[in-house]
Amino acid sequence: MFKLALLIGIYAYLIFGLGLLGILYKVYIISTTLIFGLIFFYIYREKIKKILGRYFAVLRKVHVCKDILRTANLLLITALFVLVLQGIINLVGALGPELGFDALWYHLTLPKIYLQNHSIFYIPGGLLYYSAIPKLTEMLYIAGMTFGSEIFAKLIHYSFGILCLIALYGLSRKFLSKTLSLIVVVLFYSNLVIGWMSITSYVDLARTFFETMALWGLVEWQEKKQTKWLIVSAVMLGLAVSIKLLALESLLIFILLIILKKPKKNIFKDLLIYCGFALAIPLPWLIFSYINTGSPVYPFFSNIYSITLNSHLINPLNLADPISSIYIIFLPVALIFYKKLNPALKIVPLYSFLAVVIWFFTPQTGGGRFILPYLPAFSLITVAIISILKRKILRNSFIGLIIFFALFSLVYRGAANFKYIPVILGNQSKSQFLTNHLNFSFGDFYDTDGYFSKQIKPGDKVLLYGFHNLYYVDFPFIDSSYVKSGDTFNYVAVQEGSLPKKFKNWSLIYYNNKTKVGLYSIEGLKWIY
Repeated sequence: MFKLALLIGIYAYLIFGLGLLGILYKVYIISTTLIFGLIFFYIYREKIKKILGRYFAVLRKVHVCKDILRTANLLLITALFVLVLQGIINLVGALGPELGFDALWYHLTLPKIYLQNHSIFYIPGGLLYYSAIPKLTEMLYIAGMTFGSEIFAKLIHYSFGILCLIALYGLSRKFLSKTLSLIVVVLFYSNLVIGWMSITSYVDLARTFFETMALWGLVEWQEKKQTKWLIVSAVMLGLAVSIKLLALESLLIFILLIILKKPKKNIFKDLLIYCGFALAIPLPWLIFSYINTGSPVYPFFSNIYSITLNSHLINPLNLADPISSIYIIFLPVALIFYKKLNPALKIVPLYSFLAVVIWFFTPQTGGGRFILPYLPAFSLITVAIISILKRKILRNSFIGLIIFFALFSLVYRGAANFKYIPVILGNQSKSQFLTNHLNFSFGDFYDTDGYFSKQIKPGDKVLLYGFHNLYYVDFPFIDSSYVKSGDTFNYVAVQEGSLPKKFKNWSLIYYNNKTKVGLYSIEGLKWIY
C-alpha cells in the first residue's frame, strides 16, 4: 500500500509539472498515464497474478465458495455484505453528475480552466483564490477529465474511499482478528459523511487515505524502531498536506506523538527528519503560492480567509456533517482502558485525543467534514476497546450497534442517491437532471434551456457578474473577480443582481427565470475593459 500511495503522489506531481511547463495537453497526459500504468502493473504483477489465479480457481470450483461460507462466521459475512452494499450505493452516487458546492466552485473548475489553458497558474481575485493552495488531488482530476467528464473525477475520489478501507483494514490487522478488522472498516465506512464524500469530487477522502498511511507508518516505526518507517510516515503526511493545507495541523499531532515516545533518545534527530520530509513534499506548492501571493499558505491568515474560533469548542455536538455517535461513547472510555491496550496500539488513542483537540481549533467552515481524516483512528480504537471488554454480552451488543448504524447508513444513503438512477440508466438527460437538482439560488449555474450554447460562439467572450460555481459554464468567459484592464468581451451576464452602471447602455437580450441569469449586449460590439 505504501508503494501505491507513493506512486499516486509521484503521478500527481508529474501532472503538476506538465502544468507549470505549459504543456498540459491531452497527448502528454495520456502518455504519462500509460507509463505509470505500465510501472504499476510491473510492480504489482505478482500480486495481480495471485488475485486472478484465486478468482479463476473459485470460478472453476464452485464447492470452494461453499467451503468459505461454511467456515466463515455470520458476523464476517454480515460485515462483508454491508461493506459491498455500501460500496455499491456510493458508486451509484459517484456515477451521477456533480452537485457538490465546493466541487463546482473550485475542485473541478480549476482543473477545467487549467486544461483549457494547457497550464497551471494562479488566478487572482476574490472567487478562485484557492488556485494558490496545494491541489494534489485536483491534478488527478485533470487526468480524469482528460479521459472523460467530471464523472471520472468523482470516481477517483470514490476510489480513495475504497483505498481508505484497505489501508484501515491493513492497520487494524496488526492488532485485531480478520472479523474485528472488518468491523472497524464497517464502522468507518458507515459514517454518513463518508457516504457523502464518496459521491463528490472533493478531496477529503484522498487526505484521509494518506493520513491513515502516515499513522500506519508511525505505528511501524514505533514497533520496529527503524528510521525508514519514520521517513515513510512523513512522506505520507507530506502528500496529505499537498492535498489540503489543513493537514499541517496533523503535523503537530505527529510531532507530539514523537515527543511522547519512549525511550526519548535521538528525539531531536527524529523530529528533524520527520518535519523535513513532511514539509519537503508540499514545498513546490508552497513556493508556487509564495511567488504568486507573497504567502506560502495563502489564503489563510489573509483578509479573504479569516480564522475564527471553532464554534464546536462551545458545543462539541453541533456537527455540520454527521459522524457516528458511537465515537462519543468510546473515545472517553479509551482513556480508562488505555493501560490494557497493546503497547503498539497505544499510539492510536493518543493520536485520536490530539486529533479532537486540533479539530476544535480548526476553522469552522468545514464542520464535521474536517474531522474525517481522523475517523479511521477513531474506528480502530473503538473496536479495540470493544474487543477487550470482559462481558461477551457487552461486546456483542456494541458490535450489533455498529451493524445497526451501518444498516441505517445504507438506507439513508440509498434514499439520497436514488435520484441518480434515472440519469445513470439514460431515462433522464443530464441537462434535465441538473436543471432539477442544482441550487441556482446558492451560486450554481447551468445552461438549462441551451440558449448560451446557441448564442455564444467560440470567438465571443462573456464577462460574468454574480456567478460563483463556474464548472458548468461551457462558453468562453471571464469572471469579474479577475478581469483586468485590456480584457475584451462582447457580452455581459449577471446572476442574481443588477447590471453595473458602466454598462447602463447595454441591452438585455435574454433572461432565465430558473437560473436568474440575464445576458446583455451592445449590438454585438466588443468592449475593452
